[in-house]
Amino acid sequence: MRILVDADVPAAEACFGALGELIRRPGREITAHDLRDVDALVVRSITRVDEALLAQANRLRFVGTCTIGTDHIETALLVERGIAFASAPGCNAEAVVDHVLGSLATLAERQGWRLTERRVGVVGAGNVGGRLLGRLAAMGIDGLVCDPPRVAAESAAGQSLSGFVDLETLIDECDVLCLHTPLVREGPHATQHLLDAEAIAELAPGTVLLNAGRGDCVDGGALRQRLAGEGDISAVLDVWENEPAIDAALCDLAEIATPHIAGHSLDGKRRGTHMVYRALCRELGLPARVTLDALLPPPPLRRLALGPGLAPEEALRLCLRAVHDVRRDHDSLRRESRRQGMAKGFDACRANYPLRREFSTLEVALVEEAEGLGALLAGAGFRVLPP
Repeated sequence: MRILVDADVPAAEACFGALGELIRRPGREITAHDLRDVDALVVRSITRVDEALLAQANRLRFVGTCTIGTDHIETALLVERGIAFASAPGCNAEAVVDHVLGSLATLAERQGWRLTERRVGVVGAGNVGGRLLGRLAAMGIDGLVCDPPRVAAESAAGQSLSGFVDLETLIDECDVLCLHTPLVREGPHATQHLLDAEAIAELAPGTVLLNAGRGDCVDGGALRQRLAGEGDISAVLDVWENEPAIDAALCDLAEIATPHIAGHSLDGKRRGTHMVYRALCRELGLPARVTLDALLPPPPLRRLALGPGLAPEEALRLCLRAVHDVRRDHDSLRRESRRQGMAKGFDACRANYPLRREFSTLEVALVEEAEGLGALLAGAGFRVLPP
């Protein structure tokens, strides 16, 4: 059996090596010729699996993507050709929520406001959005949620969802908008340019727009015009239209600009690899002998002790940055795009992304005088030890 795997998929040898001959290729360089005499293809989000790519796929029986999103895969084509398919929904959802909280805490410090005093609107209540809402509630942060497809599905099933609002209400009532929707190009719940020029114009001054879902869900040109014109809202962008050749002007105008790395924790990546590995084992009728725990090394920073004297948001930022400092990723994109050009710099940041763990890998010990910080830090996702 021959298995072609994106060169950036971690732990590929440990997972797929025992199943057959392993071939590695950079994701953007995989061609139709590479798929000749290949039985399984494992990719990430940068490889488009379509008719052109499968033109010479004479033996392909399985395609897996180690990502939550599947808009880069023509799944109907795979069904038509009898090719099994697997993705990794939720594999990096915790990492994305970590990134969102770190970004908002950084922006709050930079602009002089408190995250705990803002109302956060979440668009999309799936794996990421649902987890984000849960953490916000646990941290005592007010949140609203908008998810029309889910509301429609529940309604069709004769059920109703409470607490969901429409996008207009979210825009009117929230200080922060976080987008966590898949890219849907057509239909009643299309998300391409969900935030179009009209919606962007309706954002109140002071609003923070954060997109860690799909770049095409926001009209980048309209957002650039609002930022360059009135300049009265803030953008935190991890995903972009036309990646990796993203809009350099929009990148410069964003308060925090990162190269589609919100989910790039070691935990999330290896969890995604393991999910696809298990799916391929099922397809082959083989037991999955490799465990996820075997793929995860101990975290480089295991424990942090906090004493008295820290304000709650100061303690939160300290713990957030001990695990994942979004400023590093922002600076890296600026530096590499200027050094190599936007497209090459964008990809270089992703390909050479440094080791990053998830908040849940950090234990936080509190002395008795600091025990009041426990609820906020535990809500953010850290493992808080009792005094």
